[in-house]
Amino acid sequence: MFFPTSNKPQARIDSLIGAGTTITGNINFTGGLRIDGEIKGNLRSTGDAPSTLVVSEHAKIEGEVSVSHMIINGMVIGPVRSSEFLELQAHARVTGDLEYNTIEMHLGAVVQGRLVHQGSQQATAKPVELKLAANNQ
Repeated sequence: MFFPTSNKPQARIDSLIGAGTTITGNINFTGGLRIDGEIKGNLRSTGDAPSTLVVSEHAKIEGEVSVSHMIINGMVIGPVRSSEFLELQAHARVTGDLEYNTIEMHLGAVVQGRLVHQGSQQATAKPVELKLAANNQ
């Protein structure tokens, strides 16, 4: 997988929310975060540096998620916005809309919501009106 140098994902995991841990409340983070537990709240990366969120097979998030790079292999209930790269692995279960720039979806991943490419909103802002050809017979 190739990532441009300026938008390179965080290769290091700085923080871990372990299995059996439940956090209720919003989380703001920088760098890399791996979740093996359960979050009931919104997750948002802060700062200008690229961030990476890894949601393991046993993890569950209930809330809005907004990061630059995200790998999902667990459950997310709520909208997801990934400004750079979103990977849905085989055990991913997402209930909510996904907004992404680049997406990779593995066989077995399930999404109950819309897949919205970030560039497509501008493209659909001005619909093209189609006219029927005149029939001069």
